[in-house]
This record gives sequence, structure tokens and C-alpha cells, in this order.
Amino acid sequence: MVLAYEVHGTGEPIVLIHGVGHRRQAWDPIVPLLANDFQVITIDLPGFGESGPLVMKKGHAEDALRKELIETVAFLGIENPHVVGNSLGGLIALEIAHDGRAKSATALSPAGFWDGEADFTYINLLFNSVLTAATFARPIARPLLSTALGRKVLLSWLNTHAENIPPEVAYGDFKALAAAAPNVRRLLAEHYQFEGDIDVPATVAWSEKDRVLLPYQARRAARLLPNAQHITLAGVGHVPMWDDPELVAETIRDTVARASAPARKKKVARA
Repeated sequence: MVLAYEVHGTGEPIVLIHGVGHRRQAWDPIVPLLANDFQVITIDLPGFGESGPLVMKKGHAEDALRKELIETVAFLGIENPHVVGNSLGGLIALEIAHDGRAKSATALSPAGFWDGEADFTYINLLFNSVLTAATFARPIARPLLSTALGRKVLLSWLNTHAENIPPEVAYGDFKALAAAAPNVRRLLAEHYQFEGDIDVPATVAWSEKDRVLLPYQARRAARLLPNAQHITLAGVGHVPMWDDPELVAETIRDTVARASAPARKKKVARA
């Protein structure tokens, strides 16, 4: 199955991967900041957005998500792209890089670095509360999200500047989350984590005001990925693309530049 995707621009390919419950439009603020210099591909993960269903056996969330994403990239004739992901997408980006299928990886507040049962409990409670609230809010969601104040209230768990999100985009995100609720719950039940290290240039960028994957998880990511660059994205929430598009695009460009820089030649000692 080929997943739903969009391609913008020309140049070295960059694949942008959204988080759980989201859709490829999460990257809309970033695409125009990159498309003049790169080929930018946004993809809906299986079971989300406009892609087909998520087919997942218990304990194999990793395979279910990654397999069709890799097949879609191959369908587009792309090998070893730069991969960028947010939340669950960040975890997938790191896994693709770990497999040797990426030229670089940029992970924005990636999943997979939770630190014990307390983190699992918190994340499950948060998402289940949001999904329940979304069910009750559905009849009034459009008028609420049409106002800057309504967007700030309903989306404060994801964004520090939800007022930057256009009303129709916010409502589209709301509908996408509600439609994907069963898949969100299935993935949360798996709790799969990142394992291994990465040889290609990688950046783990944690949002300073993340209320979903709390910022202290960055410390565990730094321990498990000593070869990656670890930074904090100031002033942004869990989904930072609308909060500060320029900062996110700059972070991606910096990672890509490290991958494209010529390798330094080792100095040869003279006798």
C-alpha cells in the first residue's frame, strides 16, 4: 500500500513524518521554508490522515508503521533521504536512520524515550482525556476553533502559539484526531521504545514547553544517543511547527548541512 503523500520542490529529498493522531498537514508551515532548496515529502502514516488502515499485530507497532512508510519512499524512487519526525514520527525517523536508510535524522520531541511506568501512565491519561473531550466537543469544535482564544484553549496541550494555526487547519487536525482515535489507543498500548544508536548525523531537539513528552526525557535520549546532537527548542510546545516555523526549519537545515559537509581528512604524521 502506498501511503498518502505530497511532494514539493526539488533537490536532496527530505521526508517529514508527523506524530500520533496527526496528519501530514502538520508540516505545512515548514514546507515553504525548505522547498526552494530541497525536495520535501510529507506523508500520512498508516491509519492517519488520508492513508489506508493501520494493520498491526500485537507487539509489532514498529513494523506496521515503518514498513509502509519505507515502501512509499521507495515507490517515489528515493533512496536514503534526510528524515525528520515529530513525536511518534521522531521515533520512526530515528529507527529509519538506525536501519541505515537515511542520510540524516532530525527528531523533534521524539517518542520512545519514556522513563518508566509513570511516563506511560501520564501519556495514556493525557491522550485518553483529550480523545474523550474531543468526542464531547465535536458539535462545537468548528466555532471554538474559529477563534484565537478557542484554539489556545483546545490546543494548549500541543502548542504554545495555537493562535498561529489557521482555523480550517485546526479543525482539520481535530477531525483527523477524532477519526484516528482507535489507532491512537492501539499505539499507546504498545509503548515501544527506541533501541540502538545512529551512525549518520542526527539531532534530537526537545521542545522547551512540551506537555506531552516531558522535557526531562531528553536526558535519556542523550544517554542512549551519545553521537547525536541534542538541543532545546526554546518557547515551543510538543508540536513546534506552527509555534516557530523558522526555528524548526533552521534545525532541520543544520542537520542536513552536517550530513552534506565533506568528511574531514585525518592528519598524517610526518616522520
